[in-house]
Amino acid sequence: MARRKGKSLRRIKDWYSRFVNGDEEGLDARREKVSARAVKLPPSRLDGSVGSEVGIESMPRTDGMVVGFYPGGSIVRVDCEQLLCGIAKTFRAAEGFSPLAVGDDVTVALTRDEHADASREDMDRADGMILSRGPRRTALSRPQPQSAKRRGQYDEETFEKVIAANMDVLLIVAATQHPPLRHGLIDRFLIIAERGELTPVLVINKIDLGQGDAKVLDDFKALGIDIHFCSAVSGDGIEKLHRTLIDKRSILAGASGVGKSTLINAIIPGANVATRTIREKDQRGRHTTSASVVYDLPEGGMIVDTPGIRELGMKLSTDELPWYFPEFENIAPACRFNNCTHTHEPDCAVIQAVENNKIPHRRYNSYLRLLETL
Repeated sequence: MARRKGKSLRRIKDWYSRFVNGDEEGLDARREKVSARAVKLPPSRLDGSVGSEVGIESMPRTDGMVVGFYPGGSIVRVDCEQLLCGIAKTFRAAEGFSPLAVGDDVTVALTRDEHADASREDMDRADGMILSRGPRRTALSRPQPQSAKRRGQYDEETFEKVIAANMDVLLIVAATQHPPLRHGLIDRFLIIAERGELTPVLVINKIDLGQGDAKVLDDFKALGIDIHFCSAVSGDGIEKLHRTLIDKRSILAGASGVGKSTLINAIIPGANVATRTIREKDQRGRHTTSASVVYDLPEGGMIVDTPGIRELGMKLSTDELPWYFPEFENIAPACRFNNCTHTHEPDCAVIQAVENNKIPHRRYNSYLRLLETL
């Protein structure tokens, strides 16, 4: 059947003619019909009295820290209690970075008790809504490509995936054997720690299997990095490491299989973190931790366990890279060219220092590998 045109227009004319003729009875009937419609309102607006402030603005607010995530929201710690919080539509975060990460300080609007789900089996009925995020003092992050659904065909921009925020110490965990020590990965973590304004601490685990390459470790000692040798299995060096972590926010990072989860079980009794053995065929670790998890120290402070990382990218320019090698700092000004890349230029003071063993060959080779990736 063909649709009759002009029906809505006739209704407008009919209403206007009634208004001009002063037919208030017809208008009142129309108003009653409109007011009788059922309108869905959010629970937070149903119990507000007339004339009072309603909606999310009237909900009590408090500050907390993000300690985890679930589909569609975040887990926020408020006064030793963990709340399931959704994200308010008014929440805005800086572009190019993860909007929320473990360790973020946030402001939460608390849901009224009668509307929250006490059993917490239904995560759609959250305990609160995250309104805003405080500034990040420090951040452990790595670049990650944007989803193809959100960028154009030729857009190759990446954004910084923040693994954890507002941490004090980056515990770079490595093993002497099983898996073998990857000094190149440690070099990358040192750069990321400096970029995120974190204090790096190198933890050499599994010393019960061997002491590791002394020459490589001497290179890191020359940089002034605090190094701890321990074994999560035998307990050697655990107490000393434990004392250095009290009252600090620490985050564990390292390749899969180096024993990060086992290390937490040794430092924090009763943590009961799941552990797995490495694969025998390639001596690589298996991913045990799938998301960042917060563990509290009894004496104060916390440790954040992160998923194991096999490959670590960096959002860094070639001009910035030399600044993250402190061995170059006092020598590079003597180079012939101000924009020297320290790879092939004549009269390069850095290359001469490497040849004269004033700069470790291993560190210089690590610089060249990183430069190729950039």
